[in-house]
Amino acid sequence: MSNIHIFSETLLLWYHQHKRDLPWRGEKDPYKIWISEIILQQTRVIQGLNYYARFIDKFPTVKALANAPNEEVMRVWQGLGYYSRARNIHYAAKQIMTQFEGQFPTNYDQMISLKGIGAYTAAAISSIAFDKPCFAVDGNVLRVLTRIYGIFDDIASSNAKNKIHEIGNQLIIGVPPADFTQALMEFGAIHCTPKNPNCDHCPFCNSCYALINNVVEKLPVKMNSVKVITRYLHFFIFTHQDQVIIEKREHNDIWRNLYQFPMIETFTAESYPSKELLFHIGISDQHKALYISSQKHKLTHQLLIINFYNVQGPVIALQNNQLWVHKNSLNEIAFPIVLDRFIKENMS
Repeated sequence: MSNIHIFSETLLLWYHQHKRDLPWRGEKDPYKIWISEIILQQTRVIQGLNYYARFIDKFPTVKALANAPNEEVMRVWQGLGYYSRARNIHYAAKQIMTQFEGQFPTNYDQMISLKGIGAYTAAAISSIAFDKPCFAVDGNVLRVLTRIYGIFDDIASSNAKNKIHEIGNQLIIGVPPADFTQALMEFGAIHCTPKNPNCDHCPFCNSCYALINNVVEKLPVKMNSVKVITRYLHFFIFTHQDQVIIEKREHNDIWRNLYQFPMIETFTAESYPSKELLFHIGISDQHKALYISSQKHKLTHQLLIINFYNVQGPVIALQNNQLWVHKNSLNEIAFPIVLDRFIKENMS
């Protein structure tokens, strides 16, 4: 497609006719736009809607978020996954309070200085909240433009990124930045989809390189596929008089700052934890660990094979990161979603 202005006008016409009614649509509060963008980074819109509403209801302002306890933030985020997002926005809210007097920065470079805000998020906030001509590139945008303009470079390469930005920086000039940014993302999300795009009713069907050359399914080009690793996690449930032991995950790993039952990781499917590992969490020959159930839980780069055991025997001494809590209080604590589901099914 050669005519930049025709593309932008066509896209905006499509957008005004087909855009979804979303709670952040038309929003100009940079805080709310920021939260919506962070939620949608690794979450489908249909799943993110309830989380967005719940998050904004609980933390309606930057100040409310900054002043909230970390565990409360993690609890509201529970189930969304990628918990570093919650940790980062909590930290960034505190940065805004201390470095920018509680006002969300309007400058792109200042936004970039906030924890967890990268080039895409800063550009999206700049264009949507402040109507600045900042071109924002997410996966939807990459897919649309590589198909329409026939870009065959690996989308992770600097070549592809430079080409996309060169095109995008021209497209966004002379049109409402907020509408353009949302229109391009929306078009990729519901029309020019990864699989089975609606090419028969595409407003660009006469000029799309991929459609004209029958290479729609080949674009965008992704050279490196992500390798999924399998992990085997064993959770042990110690109980005493309606109390149960939980511990906080403090290492730089999945679910950091969430709670779990005492856990051992092994390296094969067949392996039951050795006596040495069991002893490390307080299980001796005087205890019996009775198998309860297993679950599989998929993350983007990991497949978790999870086993649950009920431990019978003498009461053990707590370790530094552990505490006893009443079973009735478990639903008030931030667990990974797979553990939260187990609790609801087996301990409620």
